[in-house]
Amino acid sequence: MSASDTVEERSVGPFTSNTHRVRYYAVLVSLVLAAIAVTLLVMSWNNQFELFSERWWRVSKMRLTSIIVMALVTFCQALATVTFQTVTNNRILTPSIMGFESLYVLVQTAIVYFFGASGLVHFGEFGQFLLQVTMMVLFAVLLYSWLLSGRLGNLHVMLLVGIVIGTGLGALSTFMQRMLNPNEFDILRARLFGNVGNAETDFLWFVIPVCAVTGVTIWLLARRLNVIALGADIATNLGMQHKRQLMLMLTLVAILMAMSTSLVGPMTFLGFLIATLAYSVTDTYDHRRILPVAWLLGYVILSGAYFLLRHVLTAVDAVTIIVELIGGLVFLIVILRKGRL
Repeated sequence: MSASDTVEERSVGPFTSNTHRVRYYAVLVSLVLAAIAVTLLVMSWNNQFELFSERWWRVSKMRLTSIIVMALVTFCQALATVTFQTVTNNRILTPSIMGFESLYVLVQTAIVYFFGASGLVHFGEFGQFLLQVTMMVLFAVLLYSWLLSGRLGNLHVMLLVGIVIGTGLGALSTFMQRMLNPNEFDILRARLFGNVGNAETDFLWFVIPVCAVTGVTIWLLARRLNVIALGADIATNLGMQHKRQLMLMLTLVAILMAMSTSLVGPMTFLGFLIATLAYSVTDTYDHRRILPVAWLLGYVILSGAYFLLRHVLTAVDAVTIIVELIGGLVFLIVILRKGRL
């Protein structure tokens, strides 16, 4: 038997071999089972009533809202971050670098600064939500249109301008926060901290359809992301209108990030953590395979942390702190290993 016969043939497609294909689907099934297990744990832990009885469902439904929120947040963060990193051709950058979170902080701070703490109530919760989402998406679309449509426009300039604008918005928010009295500042800080328990659950009827349509659109256009990942020159030679596709993808990213941030608040490193792990376990270029794994990974991580810190360690307020801390550590490790941005 020749040496070539012992080597597994390489196949053309998203998987390098049959072993790679089997490993991917094994990971996918494992994540689905883990997600189901964590969901059942969150709904059933310390629920003393008979399983699936009326009283059991009554208690479990109170926890179902948190599960839906975590599924939505990880869905938005996973799809937005993977898409953004593909478009920018950089697996270090995240959508938060474009100033979405700084804009969210500025809107919340401005309401308290001009109208007082009571303004958060009188302004109307849904009005605030729509204002934040609208401003974030308009901000992103105007920035993309301005910096990508011009003759000298390019993605790197857009990223630098986004960083500068985000820093400026953050500085303006800090200035207004220093002018608040301590009581108003405490109320504001509670709203600026990303927390699953403080999610705007009254607006799920609006958030779920928007996120579903946007996410499905990204998944249906996943093959375009595969081409975009090849670079502007190759994508153009293959017949793609590169800048138009960039603006479309970035707009979809802006919608998802606006929904996630407005729903639970800023979460800087969650998306980076999800995307980095998804690239490692899938090891493929095909975004139709990467995106569902990224979402499942994010849900298992966030819901698992929620279960441990709420039902085991009774420190539910620290869920996002722990997840962000782990994400930040992974970010530093990736930076140190790569040695560059």
